[in-house]
Amino acid sequence: MENSVKTIAAIASPPGTGAVSLIRVSGSAASSIVSSVFRGKSASEWQPRYQHFGKILDTLGDTVDEVLLTWFPSPHSFTGEEVVEIACHGGVVVTGKVLKAILAAGAESAEPGEFSQRAFFNGKIDLTQAEAIMDLISAQTELAMKAANQQLEGRLGRDLEQLRQSLIGLIAHLEAYIDFPEEDIDPDSNDGLMNRCREITGQIDRWLNTADQGKILREGVRTVICGAPNAGKSSLLNLLLGFDRAIVNGTAGTTRDTIEEVISLRGIPLRLIDTAGIRDGGEAIEKEGIQRTYAEIQNAELVIHVVDSSEARPPDAVIDSEGGARILTLLNKSDLPLHSDWSGVESFALSCKDDEDTEALKDHLFDSLTSGNRFDSSSLVSINTRHQSCLNRAREGMIAAEANLRASESPEFVAMDLRTALEAIGDVIGKTDIEEILGEIFSSFCIGK
Repeated sequence: MENSVKTIAAIASPPGTGAVSLIRVSGSAASSIVSSVFRGKSASEWQPRYQHFGKILDTLGDTVDEVLLTWFPSPHSFTGEEVVEIACHGGVVVTGKVLKAILAAGAESAEPGEFSQRAFFNGKIDLTQAEAIMDLISAQTELAMKAANQQLEGRLGRDLEQLRQSLIGLIAHLEAYIDFPEEDIDPDSNDGLMNRCREITGQIDRWLNTADQGKILREGVRTVICGAPNAGKSSLLNLLLGFDRAIVNGTAGTTRDTIEEVISLRGIPLRLIDTAGIRDGGEAIEKEGIQRTYAEIQNAELVIHVVDSSEARPPDAVIDSEGGARILTLLNKSDLPLHSDWSGVESFALSCKDDEDTEALKDHLFDSLTSGNRFDSSSLVSINTRHQSCLNRAREGMIAAEANLRASESPEFVAMDLRTALEAIGDVIGKTDIEEILGEIFSSFCIGK
């Protein structure tokens, strides 16, 4: 990596005022740069992973702050390089001045994600683990946090690396047969090769089946609350949130724009969007709000259609979503007599005035979202959109290889398809290396003896 010769520094804690801020310095000159502005124990006295008290001085020799310094020698650090971390007081000004002193001593400002990038290039993490760092930081629920931690531990990367090694072995065997026929290497039968291809394809499919779960945990479920004016949409939003977020009023058209909030539904992030009541007529501003309601419905993944179950069913009570959203009819005002028009309608009944109905509704929503094997709480590691694209390419390569084997095509064509799959799987974890195949050939088959 070209920038690995630089020693980089950046504030590693979030912006704002707090008790403590953390500044991270990484690179071969980390200890010499920091020691030039640190007054305490000299760098030769620093013990790895121990905190050392001292002061940071500016270019004029004045004290900027009293700090705690921790040294991580290479390669036993997050980036694999020499790393120094400085814990200073958490004021915006003091943190900035500490960083400024380190930059003035010779460090360079880190680019976004550069510490994680160096960890990847130095073999400390694979790409899936690097992505898990961001997932962990942006996790909105405890379940999403657990999923990110499991991926950060390397479970996805290890599984795909095993898959990759299986493919390398398969390709090495096939290409050894093609390139070195005089070595009497068993080419394996077509049936045997096809079985191995099917096994790898099955493992790819297993990961592809986690894509929906990954999307739910990372992005949440876009949930639109819609219905006629005064049906109880805003009351439902407030009920699910547990506090009064939206104005509830008997005047039709009170909600004129969308209101968005996020809740944790048994660990699933639910992006709740309260919308303007759907009706004919109204003034220009309300009409604009209604148009936005229809737009939100088309972009939703779950639509909660709130109706007044005590009133007659209007002729236009059906909600359609071109985006294929799951639509749940919610019969509100169950504390009032049910109108006969709603008898037999597949729905969930509740009264937004009764808090006791909240947990039952959440259970119903959770069951609705997790049905159809879209969610498996026993195994939270799941792929993201980039992984899905790569694995779809890998699957196409495996299917093509199996088709060529079935048609008894030349083994060269089969090898090309397998290489396509190998490259795609390597793209997921950041490994694509032809030398590994050559190494497998020479070590496994002793060619050239």
